[in-house]
Amino acid sequence: MNGGAKTWYFPDGYLPEKNMNGTMEAHEALMLFNTSAKDAEVLIDVYFSDRDPVKDIPVKVGAERVIALRLDHPEDLGGLKIPPLTQYALRIRSNINIVVQFGRLDTTQDNMAYYCGIGHCE
Repeated sequence: MNGGAKTWYFPDGYLPEKNMNGTMEAHEALMLFNTSAKDAEVLIDVYFSDRDPVKDIPVKVGAERVIALRLDHPEDLGGLKIPPLTQYALRIRSNINIVVQFGRLDTTQDNMAYYCGIGHCE
């Protein structure tokens, strides 16, 4: 049996503002880890507090691979642009078990902060 789950939830998305005072760029990222010997077909759903969700954004994670999706890069989300300072949540669905982790790098203050979260899975 491979580790992970088929469905993951992350309720605390909120892209930090870009602050170009340093060398690191504020962002949020989603890491998808496939330990299986077969490819994972993944669908990402993005929910908002003030508008309809965007569902079924397709992502492929190769067998025994890891990918990182930058949530501030529309090209990583099928063209979806999530504006900074917008509350959102994620549901990740896969055809096979995968491990998913969410991270945020906040550089809006002098002492940058990195937040890492493991979502709820089923």
